[in-house]
Amino acid sequence: MEFTQEHEAIRRNLIRFIDTEINPHVEEWERAGIFPAHALFKKLGDLGMLGINKPVEYGGLGLDYSYQMVMIEALGQIQCGGVPMAIGVQTDMATPALARFGSDELRKEFLVPSISGDRVACLGVSEVGAGSDVASIKTTARKDGDDYVINGGKMWTTNGTQADWMCLLANTGEGPVHQNKSLICLPMKTKGVQIARKLDKLGMRSSDTAQIFFDDVRVPQRFRIGQEGHGFMYQMMQFQEERLWAALSSLAAMERHIEQTIDYTRQRQAFGQAILDNQVVHFRLAELKTEIELLRALSYRAADLMLKGEDVTMLASMAKLKAGRLGREITDACLQYFGGMGFMNETPISRAYRDSRLASIGGGADEIMLGIIAKHMGILPGKRK
Repeated sequence: MEFTQEHEAIRRNLIRFIDTEINPHVEEWERAGIFPAHALFKKLGDLGMLGINKPVEYGGLGLDYSYQMVMIEALGQIQCGGVPMAIGVQTDMATPALARFGSDELRKEFLVPSISGDRVACLGVSEVGAGSDVASIKTTARKDGDDYVINGGKMWTTNGTQADWMCLLANTGEGPVHQNKSLICLPMKTKGVQIARKLDKLGMRSSDTAQIFFDDVRVPQRFRIGQEGHGFMYQMMQFQEERLWAALSSLAAMERHIEQTIDYTRQRQAFGQAILDNQVVHFRLAELKTEIELLRALSYRAADLMLKGEDVTMLASMAKLKAGRLGREITDACLQYFGGMGFMNETPISRAYRDSRLASIGGGADEIMLGIIAKHMGILPGKRK
């Protein structure tokens, strides 16, 4: 994939913003367990970073996914995992279906302020009993006149305590589980929406994550995205962008972990020489650097094929699988080379170690990715060629 001066301008502008508006505050936000999403998203919206590949008529830049890809990769310059994940929810997880399938009225009401940064979005899919198994969600939205009446709850909702609206997946019918669901834009201030608690997580601590309950929450049926009963399909399409996002956003972060480890092990002495001078160390770091480049090539290929309109379900699943596992492998190896200091919270690698663990769970666990890949290979039991 070739990048133009326009691509590089997006990269430079976002990295400059990260260096001045985000990284100086990361330590504070990590300690607080939350960051000021409305203030930060408004600044990103003013910069044009929340709607790069969204339609111009709704405030976006109308550029193709290659420009969004550059923006996603640049997010890896943020010195924590929580803030870029929250931004990714806004741009690549809660809004793609709305931008593609929402009515003109719905996009004006929810997409426009999300692109400008005036509203914070969250995604309501996972539940206590249904994470990767999306078809098993229990939240219902039954028709009553011109409204839906929503009951149930959502779990592990990123941006959940600050969000203005949720892209909600709910059962709107009694049919087959893959055909009875719809996506609905749900304003979070609606009566009956309860933020039960802000969750205390192992990592991604600067990103607020909520458990949410719905008790007879009433919203107009016009808030439904696209056709009724097509929500599962729409969400699977959103997942492809989420999974590509997970891979692309990890690249620069993993490179930074290796560079920090090189700097530290070059200075740290043991048995009369720098730790870096041990062949086992510099060979291992060279191997991990190679793995990052392989992941970049896979992610770029998936993005390029998506630009051409091809189905990238298998490649996006491969990229997400590899990103999760490689992130764990790199942070574990680098923490080891930091020695005792790697176990200290004051060392960036310890945060990276905690933050990276989510990548193999969120957006579809590794096992789900392997199942998707096996299905596309035609080797699932009962589905072999």
